[in-house]
Amino acid sequence: MLLDFIAELATEEYLLEPADHLAEVRQNTWSLGASPEERTGLTAEGVVAAFEAVARSLDARLRGPATFYVWHDRQAGALRSSLTSLAADELLFGAEYEPCGELGPIVEGFLADPSPGFVAWSALGPVSADEPDPPLSVWVRTIS
Repeated sequence: MLLDFIAELATEEYLLEPADHLAEVRQNTWSLGASPEERTGLTAEGVVAAFEAVARSLDARLRGPATFYVWHDRQAGALRSSLTSLAADELLFGAEYEPCGELGPIVEGFLADPSPGFVAWSALGPVSADEPDPPLSVWVRTIS
């Protein structure tokens, strides 16, 4: 199912509106999940290949410039993807993020998540506020 949902992203109607980036986020952001049982039948390579096929399709059919991007939303237990007219270093995240060219590690984290949608706690409670979260890894692909 996940691979089918990813493939459908290539045919969606996207809004590219440089004057209204929030409208782009509302229309163009997708949440893609998979049950723990489905995750066992998926490979990172297969999921990466599906997203790369979407990026190639978008590059062929849309007029850029635009940025197609994917990240693992650990709180939701999902992969999320979006398309925007913003550059890779201007994405609208409320937290620090790091654009990257490798999707494999992001997908591996999603597939290996033992409790999708639950934030891990240590034996002593939540992670310390004194330790900042590492930047969110976000796979980016420029659509030209």
